[in-house]
Amino acid sequence: MFPCVPTDIEAQILEIQGMKASLLEDGEQGVGLISTGVFDPEIYEGSDSRFAGYVTSIAANEQEEDDEDDTSTSLLGQKKPGYHAPVAILNAIPQSDEQYDPFAEHRPQKIAEREDEYKARRRQMIISPERLDPFADGGKTPDPKLQVRSYVDVMLEQNLSKEEREIRQQLAEKAKSGDLKAVNGSAAAQAVPKRKRRWDQTADQTPSNATPKKMSSWDQADTPGHTPAHTPSNSRWDETPGRPKGSETPGATPSSRMWDPTPSHTPAGAATPGRDTPGHATPGHGGATGSVRKNRWDETPKTERETPGHGSGWAETPRTDRGEESVGETPTPGASKRKSRWDETPASQMGSSTPLFTPGKTPIGTPAMELQTPTTAHMTPEQLQAWRWEREIDERNRPLTDEELDAMFPEGYKVLPPPAGYVPIRTPARKLAATPTPIGGMTGFHMQAEDRTTKQMNDQPSGNLPFLKPDDIQYFDKLLVEVDESTLSPEEQKERKIMKLLLKIKNGTPPMRKAALRQITDKAREFGAGPLFNQILPLLMSPTLEDQERHLLVKVIDRILYKLDDLVRPYVHKILVVIEPLLIDEDYYARVEGREIISNLAKAAGLATMISTMRPDIDNMDEYVRNTTARAFAVVASALGIPSLLPFLKAVCKSKKSWQARHTGIKIVQQIAILMGCAILPHLRSLVEIIEHGLVDEQQKVRTISALAIAALAEAATPYGIESFDSVLKPLWKGIRQHRGKGLAAFLKAIGYLIPLMDAEYANYYTREVMLILIREFQSPDEEMKKIVLKVVKQCCGTDGVEANYIKTEILPPFFKHFWQHRMALDRRNYRQLVDTTVELANKVGAAEIISRIVDDLKDEAEQYRKMVMETIEKIMGNLGAADIDHKLEEQLIDGILYAFQEQTTEDSVMLNGFGTVVNALGKRVKPYLPQICGTVLWRLNNKSAKVRQQAADLISRTAVVMKTCQEEKLMGHLGVVLYEYLGEEYPEVLGSILGALKAIVNVIGMHKMTPPIKDLLPRLTPILKNRHEKVQENCIDLVGRIADRGAEYVSAREWMRICFELLELLKAHKKAIRRATVNTFGYIAKAIGPHDVLATLLNNLKVQERQNRVCTTVAIAIVAETCSPFTVLPALMNEYRVPELNVQNGVLKSLSFLFEYIGEMGKDYIYAVTPLLEDALMDRYQHGEVFISFQSLYPHVRVKDIRVNPAP
Repeated sequence: MFPCVPTDIEAQILEIQGMKASLLEDGEQGVGLISTGVFDPEIYEGSDSRFAGYVTSIAANEQEEDDEDDTSTSLLGQKKPGYHAPVAILNAIPQSDEQYDPFAEHRPQKIAEREDEYKARRRQMIISPERLDPFADGGKTPDPKLQVRSYVDVMLEQNLSKEEREIRQQLAEKAKSGDLKAVNGSAAAQAVPKRKRRWDQTADQTPSNATPKKMSSWDQADTPGHTPAHTPSNSRWDETPGRPKGSETPGATPSSRMWDPTPSHTPAGAATPGRDTPGHATPGHGGATGSVRKNRWDETPKTERETPGHGSGWAETPRTDRGEESVGETPTPGASKRKSRWDETPASQMGSSTPLFTPGKTPIGTPAMELQTPTTAHMTPEQLQAWRWEREIDERNRPLTDEELDAMFPEGYKVLPPPAGYVPIRTPARKLAATPTPIGGMTGFHMQAEDRTTKQMNDQPSGNLPFLKPDDIQYFDKLLVEVDESTLSPEEQKERKIMKLLLKIKNGTPPMRKAALRQITDKAREFGAGPLFNQILPLLMSPTLEDQERHLLVKVIDRILYKLDDLVRPYVHKILVVIEPLLIDEDYYARVEGREIISNLAKAAGLATMISTMRPDIDNMDEYVRNTTARAFAVVASALGIPSLLPFLKAVCKSKKSWQARHTGIKIVQQIAILMGCAILPHLRSLVEIIEHGLVDEQQKVRTISALAIAALAEAATPYGIESFDSVLKPLWKGIRQHRGKGLAAFLKAIGYLIPLMDAEYANYYTREVMLILIREFQSPDEEMKKIVLKVVKQCCGTDGVEANYIKTEILPPFFKHFWQHRMALDRRNYRQLVDTTVELANKVGAAEIISRIVDDLKDEAEQYRKMVMETIEKIMGNLGAADIDHKLEEQLIDGILYAFQEQTTEDSVMLNGFGTVVNALGKRVKPYLPQICGTVLWRLNNKSAKVRQQAADLISRTAVVMKTCQEEKLMGHLGVVLYEYLGEEYPEVLGSILGALKAIVNVIGMHKMTPPIKDLLPRLTPILKNRHEKVQENCIDLVGRIADRGAEYVSAREWMRICFELLELLKAHKKAIRRATVNTFGYIAKAIGPHDVLATLLNNLKVQERQNRVCTTVAIAIVAETCSPFTVLPALMNEYRVPELNVQNGVLKSLSFLFEYIGEMGKDYIYAVTPLLEDALMDRYQHGEVFISFQSLYPHVRVKDIRVNPAP
């Protein structure tokens, strides 16, 4: 409370002063207003230290103590406890290994991403080389030098591929059954003596009784102390001539040979052939050793106990310093790695510290002028010896001759020529040493200057070409290289030109794409078929292709086919490989494009070329190829006519060589029936005769496709042509008793399509006979069988000869028992077929018979099942009405639909449509239930869910007519007030439904009884016209137009003009229904308040730049003229033509064209009024088109006698 008197003020001042004094005395509790405190003592020179309690220094070598005590006091005070989210919340967050892309759903989906495994096989197809055109050059014999694939070559490849696949299949079957056994070739090895080698023979395998023959050193195993019986001869692998074995060290044991095992304790130099062994002995090689001589291949080449540099020379790779120890090496006792010649410098170093010449084998200067590989001095004995060793090893390791290779390998090997310019490096060390050194002085090592220029590849083409995607670089990479096109060959120039045009079509803007498409079409014959298709077709096979890109490339093919005409014959198979997969695409428009391309291709190439091209694919082992080929043949038949293809089909369907050919031929007939429909009727008998033998074929698949083809032919011929099927009735009838599974399903489908074609008595007989099998198959677990059984039951019961009593007693009980189950509601195809079949049964036996069996299921716990019941009831009552529904069934029905409507969790149109249909079918009988229905609606209008509110408003619009029929105008008035209060709805979908409900109430209750009054309702609608949601716009403009038409007098003219200005914006709407409603509303408003103000508004709108807005304005002007008579509009319209603006004059002429089109024969009264305007427009070069349209609209309604021609003066 604030002090009001002086004494209170003084007391308050004293109290404050006392508090300040106490704060100054108590320094520990606070900081005085004039004290420095401990905030910045270095500035304010306070006594207290700011860093009191902190460690002033940290020892560099002191180990940091682990702070394991959680209860220790922090420097900044008590440590606050941390807060972590609960584990349940953390687990609820989805953890993804891959990075989430928020724009993934907005990116255009690639074709490959939506394809299943079967359709993805198209990318495995090979675009075959171009084929021979037998009709080229007037049918002349082709030149054999061209080596173009002919029909014979293709068939041979096809047969070879087929045999290979069959053999692989047989091997797989044998391996699966266990009959296939691996053969290791031991029997063949025993029959044919194999040449023995030294490493193939063990010590125990000493030949005793074999005839001695000359053996090489590789084939003979030397036994110590054994002397060969034959005369020794010098072999290729013997010692060097002139150096007999044992002459290296006279009187000693023979030294180790080159191919002997590596000695374990041999000093360095002891194994050097041709030189004296130090110590005149070879340790470790006694002549009396009892063990078998070891092979070099039996030991590891690495000698662990050798001193580096002192091992046997033959135990390692030859090097240039054999026989001498490395200078400067210090022997290290113990095991170490064996040195190789690759570990040392291959050239001898000169003795001087600063060499005058190049320190290597290749000198410079004068000495280098005379020799190929000169040296700086004469060769030392060591170098000479090393050179001899290298020459000997080169001789021994020389390449094998052709004769030696022929003796080693069996027949069938072929000598391949080496690549051009290939020179093998025999001795890398000598090649390295023989590199010539540039002349010009001393050379040495120097740092290479690094090129610091940017090495980034240009990934975008230059010029005015569009952006290149990363996926397109493999197809358009040549455009990334800047070249002078004048230096290119004509073929390369043509290739680059086609690439540029295709890139513009694929990735360019619409104007760029249009120009490129026109250019590539006009120059198609100039470019040639080969260069065009070799670049277009790989693009269509790209795994990253999108729908829009495929559409554009297919359009390119379609355009150039017209230009190329017969030049496409060698490339027909290439095009089919790419286009045939479109025939099985899930997109309808893609299938249509594929049919159009194949149709144009057939017309351009001709029937003979198409048959010869696709004939090898008819019996292809791959089912995917056969399927697409059959569909392509059906398109060819539709393009060139069925009669031209009948002989070929007859031959294929009766093929004895391959069941795949018969299967594909019959499938062609099936696809022809599906594609052409009733156009097969003139050829129906021929087509049936072609495929009838397939019903008794030995192959199950052929029998199945034959029955399906019969079904397709019967479906296409309905309701005619039963005479053509006489020959197949008996095989079909036998088939349904013999087959099971898919075969039975196909035969049942064929009979199901044939029964509706029969006369009534025959249909009744066949239905009773086939129904026994159908009822048996009701309980089949196969989903495909269920769909076919339901379809056949529907067809049989829909015929005239089947009696309702038979259906009630024989079919309905097992039908509802086996089909009306929850599982059937889950599969959408089964769901749809079951509903259709039940509706067909109801058409035969009546609505009450079916509804009484399923009405209780409206309260089933499964929502999907309730929807299926509701949809069935809706269709039955929509077809048959509610005449045979009694009072009890009526109560059950209303109770069930109210329960199902309220208990739905996913709001869709099924329950809403069913509710509206049932209420409208019952008509006046629903009056006792209207309060309950309206209560439900009002309660759901207050629901927090937008979907529930929307559905409640939609239900009002569907039941308004019934409320009027039941004379519930008071109830409708109450609903109108409630809906008026909800016009502030924030969700546009709900607001649109509320406007639709208001429109329905206004329509049935009338303007004078409407609550709220129209004068209050229309101003509330004016701001809603600005809403940009299409549903809101359409319903609002319809409601405004209805009020303008029937109740314009309830609203002031000023309010109507305000609405006119708002309506101008609606002329820009994208939806045509909104624009149509808008121009009609202009006519209603003009009729209500007069045309002049409305016409002025519309004429001003002709000056806008947007063409669509101007066109709609001209239509509105014409409608105003029609509504208010032309004489009220024409003067202002003709006066507006004087405005020297092109858009206005165009708009006036277009308005005149629409006006005369709308008023019809009334235009004869205004001929002389508008003719001068048309004469003036004819002299304006910009107006010719509009004048022509005006004359077209004017003069068809004018008779010649109405025009009076003035005589010339």
